[in-house]
Amino acid sequence: MEPLIERYQRIGEMSEDQLNRLELMIGSVKESVGIEHIVDCILDETSAKGDGVIRAYVGFEPSGKAHIGWKVISLQLKRLLEARVNVLVFLADWHAWVNDKFAGSMEAIQTTGKYMEDTFRALLDSPAEGDGPGELRFLYASDIMDSGEYWARVLRCSKNVSLSRVRRTFSIMGRDEASSDGDLSRFYYPAMQAADIFELDIDLAIGGMDQRKAHMYMRDVADRWNWQKATCLHTSILSNLRSKGARMESFDHKMSKSNPSGAVLLHDDASTLKKKLRKAYLDPQDPESPVFELIEHVILPELSQLDVIPNPEYGEPTTWHDLVEIKQALHSEKLHPFDVKMAVADSLSRCLSSIGEYFSHHPKSLDLVNQLMR
Repeated sequence: MEPLIERYQRIGEMSEDQLNRLELMIGSVKESVGIEHIVDCILDETSAKGDGVIRAYVGFEPSGKAHIGWKVISLQLKRLLEARVNVLVFLADWHAWVNDKFAGSMEAIQTTGKYMEDTFRALLDSPAEGDGPGELRFLYASDIMDSGEYWARVLRCSKNVSLSRVRRTFSIMGRDEASSDGDLSRFYYPAMQAADIFELDIDLAIGGMDQRKAHMYMRDVADRWNWQKATCLHTSILSNLRSKGARMESFDHKMSKSNPSGAVLLHDDASTLKKKLRKAYLDPQDPESPVFELIEHVILPELSQLDVIPNPEYGEPTTWHDLVEIKQALHSEKLHPFDVKMAVADSLSRCLSSIGEYFSHHPKSLDLVNQLMR
């Protein structure tokens, strides 16, 4: 914890239990910003709402079926639940409408929201739901947007912010800076996202690295109005299976369900996973690969190991616990790229088995989304 103490000295006051909670909250993310707030909450037994219940938020536009990137987020949400954090999955239906999902059909967007609720229940192993510590809850943007206070907050979040600054945040919608000049509503999107966090008394705002600009916008707004700034946690972004990966300054390479051949969907069966992984980029001489990202951010955190089982005529099965060692073995030709890719496909099938089991017992929401996606 020495590097963290350098960032905020109060960490040195923490008990072992408090340090364990902090480690669960921030120890596995790619980046944490503004840890002072969450450290103060733990030490002072308080929160943004003042009741001592630490609240985390992750927002999603209901826009279709989920891909494996949700698994990365869900692993972090599990750690937060273990750390006695109340986890809110915010279903941003009006944000999806602004972003033209399902051609602006709110009925389709909200139908997909119900599917997302079930997906997160499956990903998180159906935790207790409610407003208390270590519980999960769901909320739709439409549930809070009838409030005049909310829209006053949106206007405050928009005040004294240049159009060029807002354009720089458009990547949070999966759009480039020039894409929205013909649609004024999209310029309110980052202000809405910031207002959501303030209105909901959020202590921890979570998202992939592609949400960083929105979170920094929120923190700048908080400084302007002297509002409480949530700690921001950013998880790694998974690359498209066909890309060379790891170009984190641009998110053009990221995995997207709009390109299903390059994305691992949560509902892919074992044969589909093998077919997709067979074509995934993996060069033994290149340290960057979407295959390595899946090992690092999904398989090792979930299963603690990767089992490589080649055809018997080419070698014996081996078990690996460290990505660096896997890369070294590929580089030295101790492991064959095809065998590693098939091992990743098999491991992902294990990681996703609970999703299939959940929806086999609760098929309604998935069936409705499948009908929408035809």
